[in-house]
Amino acid sequence: MNDLDKLDRAILAALQTDARISNARLAEKVGLSETPCARRLKRLEQEGYIERYRAVLSRRALGYGVVAYVYVRFAVHERALADRFEREICAIERILSCHNVSGTADYILQVVARDLDDYGTFMRDQLRGLPGVTAVESAMSLREVKAESGLPVP
Repeated sequence: MNDLDKLDRAILAALQTDARISNARLAEKVGLSETPCARRLKRLEQEGYIERYRAVLSRRALGYGVVAYVYVRFAVHERALADRFEREICAIERILSCHNVSGTADYILQVVARDLDDYGTFMRDQLRGLPGVTAVESAMSLREVKAESGLPVP
């Protein structure tokens, strides 16, 4: 992070807002000519500051009306069991994120579903049957106040 100057930070911030911005527009926005801007962008990619580019899809347009945060607990804390659980979690598309956490839960998942019936079926047929899971607790999102907007670029 210490290697980033003001222009690098401006490039990163602009890309978080619009990853499809053309190099010409990006260069104009950060106050560079196109060639130096392209070189900086390539360096930022190669040095790992930019992991990937992606589109942010509309959850509602795709029919996912429910967002739940699921607290998963294990009774037995064995490495092999946790590894199996994590592998299986990564293969389930409706699980948007999974974090191994401290506190009363072992994992927190962000899950989408079409509706409450769909969510209930997912819980019964998939989540509760995963390796190691002994208890689950759900917190349903009532309203999204702030969506993921990217990382702060100091």
